[in-house]
Amino acid sequence: MKIPVLDVTGKVLKQVDLSDVVYAAPANPDLLHQALIYYQANQRQGTHSTLTRGKVSGGGRKPFAQKHTGNARAGTTRSPQARGGGTVFGPTPRSHRKRLPVRMRRQAIRCALSAKASEERLLLLDKLELGDAKTKAMAAVLKALAVSSSALVVLREPQEDVVRAVRNLPRIKTLAADLLNVLDLSRYDVVLMTEDAAKRTEELWADPKVKRGEAVSA
Repeated sequence: MKIPVLDVTGKVLKQVDLSDVVYAAPANPDLLHQALIYYQANQRQGTHSTLTRGKVSGGGRKPFAQKHTGNARAGTTRSPQARGGGTVFGPTPRSHRKRLPVRMRRQAIRCALSAKASEERLLLLDKLELGDAKTKAMAAVLKALAVSSSALVVLREPQEDVVRAVRNLPRIKTLAADLLNVLDLSRYDVVLMTEDAAKRTEELWADPKVKRGEAVSA
């Protein structure tokens, strides 16, 4: 697949040929859905907790007489139907982690990148050097590239000037190519990637086969 390479002013400099395995993979919505559930579930801390009737304070005595009051009998003020009482079947701390085979994770990233490329929402830059780590400089680059919505800036390695310039821009995020994932690719409308970062993605995910013992960053 051929994709144009732009400079920071939006001028087309050349065309590069990217791997069809990574950037022209067939669509697989079911796989993308599974990968999204996997990433979102693994980000949950699982620390949510409620108190049952045995854990709330109070309730040591019977609130009123058993008979002759006209009320339903009650043995404690901490029963679930009473105000301040315990919670029935409430959430307790647990792990929400899910597992997804490595090959499926890698293929999901290929499908997400291919979807961006096919919809022309993948922009390649020859390099991204701002010179000055200012929000104004990064905003000017995005304006020149006609990026008005959310964008994911993918670099081969973290660049301090770009990270600081993007920090105050809403709906813009920087990410190293090794940390690319389906959740971020689906969350942001445009993917702004440097040419070196694109080469790095090909190094990581161009081979559809996973060799035993291979280090995978998917």
